[in-house]
Amino acid sequence: MKLLSVNLARPHTAEYTDSAGRVTGIDKRPAPHPVRVSAPGPKGSGGSGLAGDTIGDWRHHGGDDQAVYAFAREDLDGWAAELGRELPNGVFGENLTTTGGSVNDARVGERWRVGDPDRGPLLEVSCGRIPCRTFAGWLGERGWIKRFTQRAAPGAYLRVIEPGEVRAGDAVQVVHRPEHEVSVAFWFRALTTEPELLQRMLAAGDALPHESRERALRRGA
Repeated sequence: MKLLSVNLARPHTAEYTDSAGRVTGIDKRPAPHPVRVSAPGPKGSGGSGLAGDTIGDWRHHGGDDQAVYAFAREDLDGWAAELGRELPNGVFGENLTTTGGSVNDARVGERWRVGDPDRGPLLEVSCGRIPCRTFAGWLGERGWIKRFTQRAAPGAYLRVIEPGEVRAGDAVQVVHRPEHEVSVAFWFRALTTEPELLQRMLAAGDALPHESRERALRRGA
């Protein structure tokens, strides 16, 4: 796997977002320079993990468990063919547009070394993306949340375990892959269309975001 582009927000105001001031950073464009990646802090007090990026709604996005969002070019191409429109890198609000590997098959707790093996950032897969009103409003596609949910290919959020710089062309090396079954796609299906999977999701252990773990535990109770 490698990075095709590293994407940063072009903030704008929109009626379809609930953030303060109606500001959204979902419109992301490829950066022409290396970008520093670091842990932003807990949700609500920290935004994006990428320097120069913007997240409008800190209540539901950003923070350590959603520091970086990755989406595969192959999945963008699939949607482009289905929707009959061009989908440039960053249009789904992803920070990292990847190619050469399945982001959705990555397992919760899986670790990626990006770029330089000694100095590149170490990222950890935490969960998938749940589609929201802002995403639907931005794309302007009828029934988008339902269509995206049915595909169950949400892309991956990542934590920053070790900071560093990323740039287009960087290789992505999987340096740790857990043995459990909880992939990003599995996590997404458990939280959306297949709640019977919730208890099995607990096999991911401490790598699960707190909210996901609590929901699975409530299901068990």
